[in-house]
Amino acid sequence: MSKRSSKDFGASLDQGEALLDPEVLDPERSLEGDDHEEGEGLEEAGLDLEEGAELEAEESALDLADELAPSGQPHPPAPVDALQRYLWEVRQYPLLSREEEEVLARRYAENGDPEAAAKLVTSNLRLVIKIAMEHQRYWMRNLLDLVQEGNTGLLQAVKKFDPFRGIKFSYYASFWIKAYILKFIMDNWRLVRLGTTQAQRKLFYNLRREKEKLRALGISPGARLLSDRLGVSEQEVVDMEQRLDSWELSLDAPVREESDDAHQSFMPDDKPAADELLSGNQLRRLFHDQLMAFRQTLDDKERDILDRRLLSEEPITLSELGAAHNISRERIRQIQERLLGKLHRYLREHIQDFDEQFADLTSSD
Repeated sequence: MSKRSSKDFGASLDQGEALLDPEVLDPERSLEGDDHEEGEGLEEAGLDLEEGAELEAEESALDLADELAPSGQPHPPAPVDALQRYLWEVRQYPLLSREEEEVLARRYAENGDPEAAAKLVTSNLRLVIKIAMEHQRYWMRNLLDLVQEGNTGLLQAVKKFDPFRGIKFSYYASFWIKAYILKFIMDNWRLVRLGTTQAQRKLFYNLRREKEKLRALGISPGARLLSDRLGVSEQEVVDMEQRLDSWELSLDAPVREESDDAHQSFMPDDKPAADELLSGNQLRRLFHDQLMAFRQTLDDKERDILDRRLLSEEPITLSELGAAHNISRERIRQIQERLLGKLHRYLREHIQDFDEQFADLTSSD
């Protein structure tokens, strides 16, 4: 993260406001009320922290940065990747006490002091990293994508925070950080919107945890029980379980930690017949040919985004692409969304029965 003057934070905070989507899980809805206690009512929004989790997150975030970037070494060893360098740069900013946060928050709330805002942001960058890592199991791409979204949520927290409500800033900010990270994952996971309704968002975040709670009590977490406890329909629970499980289970993964046998070794042998195999190969070739033809219709910027973000096995971050083209990461995101729409329309026009042949690519429509 490059160093920035405090005067730049005013513009950053305004940009964070502009990026706020109505579908974002809004922590303010769960933090309303003058007599609010920390954590009260937040579970319904799918953003609750267990008791002590916020302090633990701060401490482990500090430990993480120090472990990856030990003090006493002013510069990272070369070569380093973008994540390592970011961790090295973040560790230079000290954590603040509750009293220090309160003073800075009052300065910003009362006077719009950009220096106070900058200190509130930089002192909580490690908290963003910690929360991003907790959600990485849902986003097996570049961790910096989640960090960047979390940082946007952190900026929004600075702008929205009321220092007179008796809530610690880092505790409050953690919910904004989670909200932005979760929305990014749900909007971009597998290029299919995973959750767009309040029920889907609640399920996405709480389903695994609720199942673990029930198992700890010796109760089988059936779909009906989960639907009652989470306040959603039974079918929504089944659908979300299938989508999460299908993503997490790798057939190449070993059955047990000490075993060399993969899950696929125990699957029935249902290889397709020769004619089905030939048909599948033809479809893949057709898709590839049309994808390459579509690529030729793009300008240089769109082609670069297609190659390095959408088709790459190791996609680079929005910020890296933005820097390469001298535009903002949000502009890259907009171009990417438009590009996906153009791609689907092109394939529908050039491949007969595209929606049937490639249903997995069109399930979000």
